[in-house]
Amino acid sequence: MTLRGAILGAGLLALPIAASAQPVDGFYVSLGAGVNLMQDQTLRFSSPDRADPFTGAHLKSSVGPAVQGSAGWGFGNGLRVEIEGDWMNNKFNQASTNFSNVGGFPGRPSAGGWEQKYGVMGNVLYDFTMVPYVVPYIGAGVGYQVTNLNDFRVNPAFGESANLGGTDGSFAYQAILGLGVPVPEAPGLAITAEYRFMGLAGSHKFGGNFVTATEEGPLDGSLRNNYNHTFLVGFRYNFGQVPPPPPPAPVAAPAPAVQPARSYLVFFDWDKATLTARARQIIREAADASTHVQVTRIDVNGYTDTSGTPKYNMGLSIRRASAVKAELIRNGVPANVISIQGFGQTNLLVPTGPGVREPQNRRVEIILH
Repeated sequence: MTLRGAILGAGLLALPIAASAQPVDGFYVSLGAGVNLMQDQTLRFSSPDRADPFTGAHLKSSVGPAVQGSAGWGFGNGLRVEIEGDWMNNKFNQASTNFSNVGGFPGRPSAGGWEQKYGVMGNVLYDFTMVPYVVPYIGAGVGYQVTNLNDFRVNPAFGESANLGGTDGSFAYQAILGLGVPVPEAPGLAITAEYRFMGLAGSHKFGGNFVTATEEGPLDGSLRNNYNHTFLVGFRYNFGQVPPPPPPAPVAAPAPAVQPARSYLVFFDWDKATLTARARQIIREAADASTHVQVTRIDVNGYTDTSGTPKYNMGLSIRRASAVKAELIRNGVPANVISIQGFGQTNLLVPTGPGVREPQNRRVEIILH
């Protein structure tokens, strides 16, 4: 278990230096391939036909291949869910034991055969939005995995062998650390790199036989401590993504009004449409000003920064404008003179690139006409 803890700890330490671009929004698919390392497993034997039965061994395996595919849905705010199918294969290459001369395998017996795993997992993941161009993410999942032993054998000494085979399934769980790099030339496409730790619950039962120089018979085996560390590279494609719209064309400046408009700015916390105490104070000042000058119309325009998707940010800007309108009405401004509009992440007060959480761009502007 020490190896698992070390790799998970290293991934968590590296997470703060990773960065993010736009989160996944809508349906997506992903595919990855790579290698997996299976931790040493504990094997237990028993046989009703052997007076001095085999008791057990610790099994070591080689690094093997792994593939993973998934389909999921992103909610546009970093959170996404997915269904995953996976396959892993490892070859056994060595067995060791602490049961020498007491019913176990003396010395360092050889081992052979393969263990395959395949199954379905349900995962919940979160993409971190920090800086442009890179998306780190973490996740966890639960599901069901089938373990298949193929041509598995242990040879304790000359003329002896123990063989097991078959399949067994169990509950499985996993933790995920990943990094996505969007491809600017292909909206929705990202290159991914992942580390996954998977554990299988309980022990797994298999049947077989043993053969020695003097006897043979049936053999029951049980594998415990089944853990895999998998490293994958692949891609993810988010369907329905389109390039960001071009900036609006410049328009002719309107003729100066007889009476200049007065404006007030109300700022919001990240991904929020709730009013702070300072925001309510500014809205109160705007409401009071509307009673001291001749006002024919009040425009309430909502905006966001660039840290979300254009679709999500448009809805957020409208919710912010609606919250300000409701507060103006509560302060005595007639509803029929208030007009609200959302502009999303366009018309930035402070120009930035995509995926930047700029506080001054998260605003609503109140304009008195």
